[in-house]
Parts: sequence; C-alpha cells; structure tokens
Amino acid sequence: MTQPCPTGATLAEAQAFLDAHPEIEAIDILLHDSNGIGRGKIIRRHELAALYRTGRHMPISILGLDICGEDVHETGLIWDEGDGDKRAWPIPGTLKPLHNTHPPRAEVFMSLYELDGTPVTYDPRLALQRQVDAFAARGLTPAGAFELEFFLLARDRGPDGKVRPAADVLDGRESHKTEVYSVDHLHGMLPLFSDIYAGAAKAGIEAETLISEYAPGQYELTLNYRRDVMQAADDLVRLKRIVRQQARAHGVVACFMAKPVEEYAGSGMHFHVSLMDEAGSNIFAEAPGQGWTEPLLHALGGLRATMGESMLVFAPHLNSWRRFANQSYAPVSTAWGVNNRSVALRVPAGEVRARRIEHRPSGVDANPYLVAATVLAGILHGFDNRIDPGPETTGNAYDQEDAGAGIPRDWHQAIVAAQQSDFLKAALGEDMHRTFTAVKAAEHARVARTISEVDFDLYLHTV
Repeated sequence: MTQPCPTGATLAEAQAFLDAHPEIEAIDILLHDSNGIGRGKIIRRHELAALYRTGRHMPISILGLDICGEDVHETGLIWDEGDGDKRAWPIPGTLKPLHNTHPPRAEVFMSLYELDGTPVTYDPRLALQRQVDAFAARGLTPAGAFELEFFLLARDRGPDGKVRPAADVLDGRESHKTEVYSVDHLHGMLPLFSDIYAGAAKAGIEAETLISEYAPGQYELTLNYRRDVMQAADDLVRLKRIVRQQARAHGVVACFMAKPVEEYAGSGMHFHVSLMDEAGSNIFAEAPGQGWTEPLLHALGGLRATMGESMLVFAPHLNSWRRFANQSYAPVSTAWGVNNRSVALRVPAGEVRARRIEHRPSGVDANPYLVAATVLAGILHGFDNRIDPGPETTGNAYDQEDAGAGIPRDWHQAIVAAQQSDFLKAALGEDMHRTFTAVKAAEHARVARTISEVDFDLYLHTV
C-alpha cells in the first residue's frame, strides 16, 4: 500500500504542474540544512510523479553538514545512526518553474521524515512549524516578511585581493561610490533586476521595492508581507537562489555574506513580525489614542530577554560578527525603540493596523527558518512570563552601553551561549539544537586552525 504523503502534497498537484508546463525537463528537489543551504538532487521530468507518490530516500546526514558540505560527527546523525536513509517529501505549493534556465527547470522544497512518516526533529523547516503550531494552539497566526540585502560583485577581485562592486550590466560603467538611494544608479543594473523580478513572479513571490543600499554594490529587495510566516521564510530562501542564479547569468556575483567589505555596512535580513487573532486582527495594534498593547510590550520583553543566548542563530558564522560595528546600522544591543534604526527591536512608524516588530540583528547569511522559529519562541517567552521590555530607547542606542548586556561579543562566545541555552533548546527542539550547535562548533574549529592571510601579513616577516 502506498504511504500517504505526510506534508499533504498530492499527485494531482504534480500532474497539474506538468500539464501547465510541458517545457520543463528537470526539477531541483531541495532540503534546507541548518545553514539554510539547499541540498538535494536534480530529477528528470518523468520522476516527479513518483516523488509525490512515495517521496525520495535521502541520507540522514544531509541535514548535519557543515558550511563546506562535510559531515559533522558530533551531530549524532552520521555513524550513531548508521547514516541510514530517511524519506524526503515535497511541500505543497512549493513546486515552481525557474526563470531563465536552459533547458527549462523547476524546483520544489522538501522536508525530511522518518520512514514511517514521523517528522524528523532536526529539519529547520519543521522547527519553525513547531512554533507556528504553538501559536495556533493559542488562536494566533504569526505573519511577517524578511528584507533581503546583498552585494553585487565583480567576478574577479581587485589587485589588493579584495572584492569589487560589479560594473553595471547595462553598459559596463563602474562606480565605487556609496550611491545610497540613488535611482539613477539602479538603472545600470535594470537588465539583471528585470530577470530577478521575472523569476520572482514565476515563483509566486511578491518582490517589491528595490533600493541602492549604504555601500558600493549593495542593494535591497523588500518582500510583500505574508500572513503565513512559513511562506515568508520560503520566499526569502527562494529569492536568494533567484538573485544568485540571475546574477551569474549576467556575469556578476551575488554575495550574501554578512560583511564582505570592511569599510562599509554589512547586509542584514531584518524580520518583520506581527500576530493575527482568529478574527484576522493584529493583536499588536493599539486602539486609537491608547498606548502600546500588552502583547506588543511583552513580545519586546521576551525578545530582549532571550536575545543574548539566541545570537548564534542571528549571526551564525565568523563573518557574521564583522557586521556588528558601531554606527553601522547593525545593532549591538538589545535596545528597543520606535522609528529608530540604531536599536535591535524597532517598532516602525506607520498605520496602526500594520503594527509590527522589526527584528534587526540577523545577517543575510542566517537561516530564515531558524531565525523565525527563535523570534517566535522569544515572543512566546515574553507572553508566558509577562516580561516588561523596559523603557524605550530614544536617540542613539550605540552610545548606550547598558543596552548591550548579555550579548556575546564574538562568534565563540555565541556558540558557548547557544550550547548552554535551555531557551534555545526548547525553541529549536532538542535534536535541531544539538545539530545546529554541533555544526557551528565544528565550523569554528575549522576556522581556528586555518592560517589566514592576515597572519602572514602581520607576522611572517616581523616576529
């Protein structure tokens, strides 16, 4: 007897897609690991129906790989489990055509399950689903959107070995100016951005405003707010892939490092979040003439209280920590404020009915599924303990040192704090927590034993 698909995906969905897209020859099937990297296989058109009927065997180790795609034995997912197969199943609604591929391809997101259909507990997507379900049990639905900041770089580095902003794909013009909010500067990249928007449209992603950001070669795309926070995370990982593919097709490099250029601000992945009740009303929205709602204040309190032990999720790599510099639009505190971009937790100005929290610590290199899961768990922590966020920060939060209490100061401190955190273990689930922190510890060990160019520059001929 054929096992029913535990995600709810149906063969009819696959067949309807094939009927609507006779040009598609192959499909990328993607699981996302703890680093948010898509891993999987490329299958041929005739294999799609079987994927929806019976799933696809994948090794248990696929979700326990480090940033280089190597096994991390400390996750317990390799020889402790015999590296046996689990079964990956397609996620309903994620089968989408890819723009500008030759021959034409599509992609579909997958989640990993035990062979009996039980969800595995180290799949980042399912970690987020646990938090969504926790809110559903309270009659609440998390809504949100991520911002996507990134750099477009030249394929070759400069004579000094450093990355360079990409020349305009329209006419090859170069600029090393900051060009923040310059509309004319955007015109030189319009052929590339047109392909990005076309790819987003094919994928059902409502990519919106395009901005020239606060560094040479840096840009931002905003995404339409989703009433389903899982959809918001899906949008972000899919759009990153679209940007990378289309940039490559135009001869430039899309860079999602948190801090690729030392002299300028890095790239964030701000997460906007609100909560809807069963009537569809935003519980963060205050009544006319009233002060902030208790849910908003308690959410802010919970996020402040849990931020220190959660920073590894928001800044998961060594390079992530280079982004946190004073006066750089990357928060170095737990401060909250209204319409203030120097704080970690910003309540944007605007319509009351759209009241939300902008969570600003995460770099664009973070895994959006784990970011959203951790933020939602922090909000629940604030609700359950009725945590007062303290006074609003006004003015420059960078000058207010006491607002940074409890924040790790480097990657190693963040790893230790995450390993010891009962909150993060509950937020991600014990197995996901073990997998994520083990991968991060292994990556730290890899970096620590690597002799960098900085070492040679400082010490080779001097000590």
